Amino acid sequence: MVVPELRPWRDARPRVARVANAVRPRLARAAGAVRPGLTRAADAVRPSLARTADAVKPQVARLARVSRPKTVKTWQYTAGAAGAGLALAATVVTAAGPWDSSGQRTAERDRAVALEQLGGTDHEGRSGAAAAGPRPAPSAPSVLVGLGTTAVTVKSAPTAKALAAVLGPLLGNPALGARHTAAVVDVASGKRLFATGAGTALTPASTTKIATAVAALSALGADHRLTTRAALEPDTKELVLVGGGDPTLTARPDADGWASLRTLAEETAAALKKRDITKVTLSYDKTLYAGSEIHPIGVNDNLAPVSALMADEARTDDTMSGPAPRVTDPATDATRKFAAFLAEHGVRTTSPGPSKATGRAEVLAEVSSPPLSALVERMLTNSDNDIAEALARQTAVASKQRADFEGGGKAVRGRLDKLGLPLAGADFHDGSGLDRADRLTANLLTALLVKAGDPAHPELRPVLTGLPVAGFTGTLTSRYTDGAAGVVRAKTGTLTGVNTLAGTVVDQDGRLLAFAFLTSGTTDPAAAQRALDRTASALAACGCG
Repeated sequence: MVVPELRPWRDARPRVARVANAVRPRLARAAGAVRPGLTRAADAVRPSLARTADAVKPQVARLARVSRPKTVKTWQYTAGAAGAGLALAATVVTAAGPWDSSGQRTAERDRAVALEQLGGTDHEGRSGAAAAGPRPAPSAPSVLVGLGTTAVTVKSAPTAKALAAVLGPLLGNPALGARHTAAVVDVASGKRLFATGAGTALTPASTTKIATAVAALSALGADHRLTTRAALEPDTKELVLVGGGDPTLTARPDADGWASLRTLAEETAAALKKRDITKVTLSYDKTLYAGSEIHPIGVNDNLAPVSALMADEARTDDTMSGPAPRVTDPATDATRKFAAFLAEHGVRTTSPGPSKATGRAEVLAEVSSPPLSALVERMLTNSDNDIAEALARQTAVASKQRADFEGGGKAVRGRLDKLGLPLAGADFHDGSGLDRADRLTANLLTALLVKAGDPAHPELRPVLTGLPVAGFTGTLTSRYTDGAAGVVRAKTGTLTGVNTLAGTVVDQDGRLLAFAFLTSGTTDPAAAQRALDRTASALAACGCG
């Protein structure tokens, strides 16, 4: 048996120091906790991950026997997943080598380069992307290629009867509320293996971001970048800061690979001085987006006003993710910071106000975000609402829809429809899932994940590589401490009374499975999360072919 491996979409990632600091200590603790008992397994993993699995978890191998599935208790699957997850996580970390700043294994990245030399449309700078921006990765090989081999050796997919025996009792946990739906699909074949209420639409919470990611990547491409410009009007000498809808634009001293407002100011000042201009009327243009900037939930620390021009997601602290106080006018805030940076380079400005750059304005300087693939991964890993709403509006712009909440929802639906995905019952009111009126089905969520793993759609690969890794990254960092750490990759969703989980898992027979669990009417969010985690862990420990 060879366990399939997800390939990262790209070779060049933003070096996000804060993410690195969050990921590496947890990896070290996890690996250190299990390494004493796994030395021989780590040595064995290079020639064969299957032999590693047999060496470190014979008890799970016994659970995975399929000849007598009914004789295995549900609790045994969840308990077995704990050992399996830690073993697999530790041995793969040991064998694959260091992790980069986002939690991806550098060995995965390097092997993707070796396997496929031809890159995406931006590879080697041939597409004319900004030279200062991070380079995108080469095109990734098939998502189902196994570790250490170009062939896939796996057993048959789990049977519906066996999965029902394992998952049914776990989904019946009262902690999962009044209603629940679920689906499990074999990614390789697209065959649905298990379902309960899978066609019933429920509030998806942040698992909506999976749909937003697929739609944006489909509409714009994985190499697309969001560009912020400084343009000079030829007649009035008005300098206009033109927002391109990049929520990751940063004003911080260390940009960590993201587009830098400081760099834009420095280059703009240099261009002005070449024209003997040291004082300008400063304006900003945020007209790329339309409609209200305030989400239907109102002013909330989980989301800034949705503006085409903002710096650091309009946060008033030094965080990069999670709830934080926000400024009330992101565009004015970003432009004032831009003015301060211009002043540092000898250019004085007026107090900024709103405007719109004309077609005759001369672009003096511009900075671009990393490729869209990087933004999608950051959005999914951290459940970043600001990026999600930006991507919904960018999808609207690309689809010639009005770039507001309603237009973003229409554009997302339209793109998913073009991909042939099952949209019955689905309803999109935003890109983040904060709107309780959103509706998705377990069928659609698993279909989105299967589509992201389709070799015919490599541009969608960041949807899989961006999913948080259980026990290691993003919103799953502190979860699965007693479950399938390192094995489950999933997007979480939480609103009052709503808990959801959708992602991928490799079962004991080496099959890559997509799953979606949605619940409503929960009263204890922590208990509901634990119940969902146990269900995903049981799926990881299942040898139910």
